[in-house]
Amino acid sequence: MNTMNLAPVYPEILLMVSALVILIADLFVKDTGDGRRNLTFGLSLLALAGCAVLSFLSLNSGATVYAMNNLFVSDSMSDLLKMCAYVAVALTLVYSRRHIGVRGMVGGHIGGEFYVLALLALLGHMVIISGTNFLIVYLGIELMSLPIYALVALRRDHAPATEAAMKYFILGALGSGFLLYGISMLYGATGSLDLLEVAKAAAFGEVNRKVLVFGVVFLVAGIAFKLGAAPFHMWVPDVYQGAPTPVALLIAGSTKLAAFAICMRLLVEGLLPLALSWQQMLTVVALLSMAIGNITALMQTNIKRMLAYSTIAQMGFILLGLLSGVTGGDTFDSAVNAYSSALFYVIAYVLTTLGSFGTILVLSRAGFEAENIEDFRGLAQKSPWIAFVMLMLMLSLAGLPPLVGFYAKLSVLQAVLAAGKVWLAIAAVMFSLIGAFYYLRIIKLMYFDAPVDDGKIAASGDARLVLSLNGIAVLALGIIPGPLMTLCATAILNTLSS
Repeated sequence: MNTMNLAPVYPEILLMVSALVILIADLFVKDTGDGRRNLTFGLSLLALAGCAVLSFLSLNSGATVYAMNNLFVSDSMSDLLKMCAYVAVALTLVYSRRHIGVRGMVGGHIGGEFYVLALLALLGHMVIISGTNFLIVYLGIELMSLPIYALVALRRDHAPATEAAMKYFILGALGSGFLLYGISMLYGATGSLDLLEVAKAAAFGEVNRKVLVFGVVFLVAGIAFKLGAAPFHMWVPDVYQGAPTPVALLIAGSTKLAAFAICMRLLVEGLLPLALSWQQMLTVVALLSMAIGNITALMQTNIKRMLAYSTIAQMGFILLGLLSGVTGGDTFDSAVNAYSSALFYVIAYVLTTLGSFGTILVLSRAGFEAENIEDFRGLAQKSPWIAFVMLMLMLSLAGLPPLVGFYAKLSVLQAVLAAGKVWLAIAAVMFSLIGAFYYLRIIKLMYFDAPVDDGKIAASGDARLVLSLNGIAVLALGIIPGPLMTLCATAILNTLSS
């Protein structure tokens, strides 16, 4: 093993250099009046494509390679999550291009700040996904969070955005404090910050179990903050509603892939010997998330806020997969099944959420943000295709066949049942039935109510095309879920075996 091999870090190096080049190049871009920054946009997509090629080559090899003195790893799970993150950020940029150009986000004018900060946040995602040390994962979290704090507050003249940024920053700092305090307790108990060394010490070493479990409690609390899971969800609805829609899309999309990686790296790889302890905590968090998310979403009138509470509920489902990995029977096979179901779920969720927020951006125009649920009245009469795509997205989030959300929920529930937690599966199904109401309400407004205005949909051609592909992917992965399920299972199997 060549620990100084930098090949696994090439995607991160390429993205970091690209972000700096784009920042400088944007200074010389002439404003054409529409704010679209064609050169900046094109270079950003080119950088993402280059990173995707490197990660695909690594994923195709199936090898697990360590770098930076074993602080960084490139394995099947990290490569898959990174490729999904590239797609999520690319779709975010395409959906957001016209929105930020028409409105402006910095005192009425937009430069390349959005693109550069989005790429730097993605760099934080990538560090988290490949970190094999508690501090490296924490540094990745901060690298991800700081650009997003700035993005939420980019509209300096918009009071809701400023308020959302302050709430996000303060509560994010509180979550980071919980996480860092938990890490310090684990270091005090085991004498190491390396994930594998901590796992070995917890399994075979003579450590103070009380201190170790105490650290795990704070660690789980910090992770719940980053996931936006209840009871640490307070920032999610306010930030989703107050932030500019492109930024809300970035937070709702690619960051959830990084949050899943945090759970896998810290809890599964670093603290698997303590699984019975943190699985009990995740059970409480999952139940609260599904209950609070689904019930509170029923009362929302703002669709971004409704999707925020939907996110809280969806995070509860992801946690169901994570808490079903260690059972009294065949631990390894059940772990692969449970963790791969959670991975499949988070990918399906991100894909569907990208389309949901993308629809809001496609419908928005100057003076009309399409942020209220009532704004979707009669959409089927104005644009049958966009209404049909939104129909598929809402049904997928509700978990109805034959869409990808159905198979995501089914795979998680199978893992829960395999773990012997029948009561938990029943509770999840009941909360999902409650959640189906607010998704179906959107469909009812689109197809059975008259339009609220006669304004034309002014979406760009590339956003319409991407939204169509997004909707088709949700349907196609529902009809043929096997390849993605197999890819997720192979990624988890290779990662746990390495």
